Amino acid sequence: MVADITAAPPAAEPLPAPVPQGRPKRPPAAWVAMYHSVSNCPDDPYDITVTPGRLERQFAWLAARGLRGVSVRELLAARAHGQERGLVGLTFDDGYTDFVTTALPVLHRWGFTATVFVLAGLLDGENAWELIGPRKALLDADGIRFAAGAGMEIASHGLHHIDLTAAHDEELDAEVTESRHQLARITGDDVEGFCYPYGHLDERTVDAVRRAGYRYACAIKPGPAGSGDLALPRIHIGEADTSMRLELKRRLARVCGRALEAV
Repeated sequence: MVADITAAPPAAEPLPAPVPQGRPKRPPAAWVAMYHSVSNCPDDPYDITVTPGRLERQFAWLAARGLRGVSVRELLAARAHGQERGLVGLTFDDGYTDFVTTALPVLHRWGFTATVFVLAGLLDGENAWELIGPRKALLDADGIRFAAGAGMEIASHGLHHIDLTAAHDEELDAEVTESRHQLARITGDDVEGFCYPYGHLDERTVDAVRRAGYRYACAIKPGPAGSGDLALPRIHIGEADTSMRLELKRRLARVCGRALEAV
C-alpha cells in the first residue's frame, strides 16, 4: 500500500534568496544530482539520507537560480534539441518508500520531476545490502505505479543491488535484462534508464546494459572512455549540502567531468 503523502509543514529555516535579477550570469552546464532516501532518520552511516527540510532548501536553491529539476529521460530529450541549459537531472537510487511519502510532495511543490531507480527483485523489501544502519522499506508495485502516475520516471537499479562487475554472465544478464522487463510489466511503459549499483561498472557491464536496450545508464564518476550515455556521471547530494556547498559542486561539475556532454 502507498502511505499518505500529505505535505509536511514548510521548513523552519529561511529559504535561499533569489539571485538578483540584474546580475549577469551564464546558464550552467547540465548535471545530474544523486539522492537516495528522504527522511528524518538521524542514523545515516552511508550519508545517503536527506531530511525533508534540507531537500526543500536545496530545491529552493535550484529554483532561485532559474534551474528546474527534471528526470534523466527529460534531461536527455532536452539535450537532444540543445535545450538542456537551465535543467538539472534529479535521481533517487534504491526506490525507498519515502520517495513517495516524503520526496514526492516536495518535488510537486516545486514543479520538479525525477528518476527513481528501483530494485525489481526486492519489491516491498528492505535495504538488506547495507550491513549497518537502519532498515528502510522499499517500494512495492503499487508504490511504483503511484510514482509513475505522478509524473516520475521509473528506471532500473537491477534486481538485488549487487556489484555487477563481480557477477557471472548469467547473473549479470538477469540483473540488467530481467529487471527491465519486470518494471515494464508493472508500469506498462518502456524502461529507458539503468543505474549501476554502488556506481561500479566496467566494459562488460556497460556492454550488458547496451545489449538489454537501455537508452542511458547512470554511474557516479565519469565512465570508461567511449561509454557516453551508458555511464552518465552524477553528483552526490547529502544532508550537509547547504547553498554554499551546492554552488561549489555546480561550479566544479564541468571541471571534474561531472557535467553532461552536449550532443
